[in-house]
Amino acid sequence: MPDLPTPQDAAEATLFSECWDAVLSYADLCTGASSHARQLASEAFSLGIREARAVETEPGGRNFGRRARTPLLPRIPLLLTAVRQTTAIWEARGQGDRLDPDLRLWLNSDKAARFSGPPLHRPLALRGLRDMQEPDAALLWLAEVEALPVTSVARRLGLDPEGAAEELHQVRGVFRDRCHRNHLDTPLSEECRSYARLLDAVTRSPAAEVPDDLSWHLARCVECAEAAACLRLAGGGLPAALAGGVIGWGGLAYLERRRRAVESGLSRGAADDEPDGDAAEGRRARIGRVGLIAAAVGVSLLALAVTLAPFGEGDSSGSLEGTAGRQPVGQPVPSSDPVPSGAGNDSTASSTSSPQASESRTDQDAGTGSASEKEPQGDSTSAAEQDGADPNPSEPAVCHARYELVNEWPDGFQATVTVKSDYALNNWRVSWTFPDGQKVTQMWDGNFDQDGSRVSASAADYNKSVAAGGSFAVGFLGSWKPGNGNGEPDEFMLNGRSCTHS
Repeated sequence: MPDLPTPQDAAEATLFSECWDAVLSYADLCTGASSHARQLASEAFSLGIREARAVETEPGGRNFGRRARTPLLPRIPLLLTAVRQTTAIWEARGQGDRLDPDLRLWLNSDKAARFSGPPLHRPLALRGLRDMQEPDAALLWLAEVEALPVTSVARRLGLDPEGAAEELHQVRGVFRDRCHRNHLDTPLSEECRSYARLLDAVTRSPAAEVPDDLSWHLARCVECAEAAACLRLAGGGLPAALAGGVIGWGGLAYLERRRRAVESGLSRGAADDEPDGDAAEGRRARIGRVGLIAAAVGVSLLALAVTLAPFGEGDSSGSLEGTAGRQPVGQPVPSSDPVPSGAGNDSTASSTSSPQASESRTDQDAGTGSASEKEPQGDSTSAAEQDGADPNPSEPAVCHARYELVNEWPDGFQATVTVKSDYALNNWRVSWTFPDGQKVTQMWDGNFDQDGSRVSASAADYNKSVAAGGSFAVGFLGSWKPGNGNGEPDEFMLNGRSCTHS
């Protein structure tokens, strides 16, 4: 962890550790380089902690009762808003070139001005969460936005794990109540106020249908649409309403990152909740992979020593002809790629094999036709792509791509593309074609470019390697025109070779 404010006690030190991953994750979305992300996260962390301590030291500024009123957000959303504030500071003092270009546009728009404007015009989710007691708000944020298991949240907040689910249900209701009150306190137009009671009634019942006139109003009014998202607890839209309303730019991307971190076990809170048996099994698996790598290197060195040893006389075992029909011991798969760190198959040791061993393997493949067909795909593009030739559509598929539409609104959408590869990958590039002219506007867990309806996504620095049979995913935001439709993409390809898809 970089140079951060000195914790005042052990409890605050633990809190710092829990919050840093979230702050760095959002800072990484806001910047174009990892070094800039760490600098942004450090400055924002210091800013947020100073703000929290200033309020706590004020007379009557903080009471710690379960239902005590507090003017502060919980620590994680407080520090995430500090990241947003720090990006505005960077932009103002001429350091905006370190930030994401889309974020810079947002910072200079009316959307960003809402977060620092008059309190009654700020996003409803931000006002509703701030009006809650901090323990309630922390429970809601950790469960809905950070996507931590309820038992993990209960342990972190000192709640009874058996009653945590019921507590969360009640807290959702408290958040809805605060948002409803704040919506009525907002200086609304006459039209908006005429729909306020109907909006409250419709969002209370999961089965209620939205009248056509209210639906048309929500499509044109930002404040009422935000209110609908915060008031409707059913349907799974609450996390997006919280993230977008509290964080602002990149809220949905942050939400997706945190969900994936929990699913992959990279989240600190989720990892802490792992049973001891699972943790031990994970450690054994890592030890096993290290052992496989060591064995592969050892076998390759043995093969090299055998091929370089002096040949005997008068014995066919000392000639290449005598060995052509045998299966070499520990024969590695020929490859021109260097040995990647962390790979766990014998093919990674092929760079140390001798020319004689490669020639012997070639002869064997020609005679039997049973050579390994799944060599690691080490480049982000295939030879077909590099040479400018069209990939052969008759080749068998090497992967399966799954497209998932996560969320959709009148002029935009959020989606995820997950690819399972039959081959081990040292790098990857996946592409697809949109049928209705959709445009990708922001992507996480990958870098993208788009030419017309064709989108290509390449690996980020941290997710290039994929084991054989493993998968990777990219999430993104996009725009679409309602008149054109928002159909699912097709023609998926991985490193220049076709994929099946669903």
